[in-house]
Amino acid sequence: MSTTVGDFLVERLQAWGVRRIFGYPGDGINGVFGALNRAQAEAKKHHKTTDQPGPIEFIQVRHEEMAAFMASAHAKFTGELGVCIATSGPGASHLVTGLYDARMDHMPVLAIAGQQARAALGGHYQQEVDLVSLFKDVAGAFVAQASVPAQVRHLVDRAIRTALSERKVTALVLPNDLQDLPYEPPARKHGTLHSGVGYHAPRLVPQVEDLQQAADVLNAGRKVAILVGAGALHATDEVIAVAEKLGAGVAKALLGKAVLPDDLPWVTGSIGLLGTKPSYDLMTECDTLLMIGSGFPYSEFLPKEGAARGVQIDLKADMLSLRYPMEVNLVGDSAETLRALLPLLEHKQDRAWRKTIEGWTADWWKTLDKRAHEPGNDAVNPQRTVCELSPRIPSNAVVTSDSGSCANWYARDLKVKRGMMCSLSGGLASMGAAVPYAIAAKFAYPERPVIALVGDGAMQMNNMAELITVSKYWQGWADPRWICMVLNNQDLNQVTWEQRVMEGDPKFEASQDIPSVPYHKFAELIGLKGIYVDDAEQMGAAWDAALAADRPVVIEVKADPNIAPLPPHITLAQAKAFASTLLKGDPDEGNVIVQTAKQVLGAVLPGHHNK
Repeated sequence: MSTTVGDFLVERLQAWGVRRIFGYPGDGINGVFGALNRAQAEAKKHHKTTDQPGPIEFIQVRHEEMAAFMASAHAKFTGELGVCIATSGPGASHLVTGLYDARMDHMPVLAIAGQQARAALGGHYQQEVDLVSLFKDVAGAFVAQASVPAQVRHLVDRAIRTALSERKVTALVLPNDLQDLPYEPPARKHGTLHSGVGYHAPRLVPQVEDLQQAADVLNAGRKVAILVGAGALHATDEVIAVAEKLGAGVAKALLGKAVLPDDLPWVTGSIGLLGTKPSYDLMTECDTLLMIGSGFPYSEFLPKEGAARGVQIDLKADMLSLRYPMEVNLVGDSAETLRALLPLLEHKQDRAWRKTIEGWTADWWKTLDKRAHEPGNDAVNPQRTVCELSPRIPSNAVVTSDSGSCANWYARDLKVKRGMMCSLSGGLASMGAAVPYAIAAKFAYPERPVIALVGDGAMQMNNMAELITVSKYWQGWADPRWICMVLNNQDLNQVTWEQRVMEGDPKFEASQDIPSVPYHKFAELIGLKGIYVDDAEQMGAAWDAALAADRPVVIEVKADPNIAPLPPHITLAQAKAFASTLLKGDPDEGNVIVQTAKQVLGAVLPGHHNK
């Protein structure tokens, strides 16, 4: 039997090292799915007599958007190409949100989409969507639709090499009739291309004179602050060495949460709206800023322009000096650049700045613990959930968080240990990413425990259905520990608090209230373990039970929606807005805990402190 275009595609993906594809079938992509099936059958037939890697594993999701999120997460957690696949029309359009997640966080992802038959295109045919135009923004680095069999080879090669080298999303569109045609290699004649497989990232280090200029700036600083992002995840030892030499404190952007463990006393934690007060103080009082591999977007949480000298390291030149006007801009891999920079740095003898940072951080952890143990109003204080997780979490765990108020507790209260991996939807900040992220993490590392932190809004939006995916696959995982904690507060909580504190408006019940769903019972219905917690004192035992379970677990927590996810610094305008909210008559003002008003108003009134 001749090799079809679909067969060639699968073989070429495998030659590029692709071992897993996330997606959902449909008639627009059936030719490729048939090829995947044939490849698996052939591998089973010969697996005892060959040392070749196994066939590509196909992971069936409940929705194509989730497939794209999983591809993005696979790239984040492994550093490899993430691949997702969908049929024509709605299947392809459903991929877009997850692909934007990858694009905005600079992840290499390839989307493969089916299309209607070539002869029907332009005829307003069923499920005919101009997919090249649809993908043009999200996959602008490279998107193409194949027309003839001989074209597929260079389209696949270029799409993958572009995705890997530029850390971007690419897309390949295959008409359904083309997928079943016999594959023809490109002829040796004018107008053909003969591409090949293979890419290895170069060693990217700045020029010596630029490194020296950066060292001069950092050596002159008396109060050095470092901000790390996802680009420093592979540079933990290098960041520690540089921070120790400079006597610096280190704040972490959300995507860089796992760069450094939180048991280092000079690590101030997350930065920004979801950040910590020590990180805010670190940026406010420093005289020198070193930013490493971060596209942290909120410039108001960085030093005031002109107040600090700046050095930035990033692989992508278009991210340099974008959030803060840097004096020295270094294009390079973070680990390689820091290793080259380290011998040029002077060991700072004066450790007063470091001691100040350590004092801030020690006080802050006490403050967080105190806040976590404040009682909720007939419900669990959501801060307590993560506070109880931190001392119990295995050091090899992978943690994902959704967007929403749960991201506040993930950002501030979760103490990361060395060896852990963590991520969430960063630049896009999309709801609905935590569970598909956690599923992708488990397939990448089946021997590691995985924990997803989710709000009830995201759970109802699209995460709940993906529990069925967990139920379908979990028995094949080496370690069955996969835990999803759902904060059930019947409120789209982050937006509710944004309405109150940013807009000065009371909670709009029509937009914010959502129904209560027995998530733990749903888990039990599909063969998982369910745990329900409505008492904060039960939270520690719930984590213990989940981490000891013989199957995936859903912990449903009846959470208090009126524990404010406060920013680390509260402006007078925000305090006035919150006061205005109460004056206007918020529907939940009787349940808004007294500590919230104290924290909001006390932070800006003389003689008060945000404790």
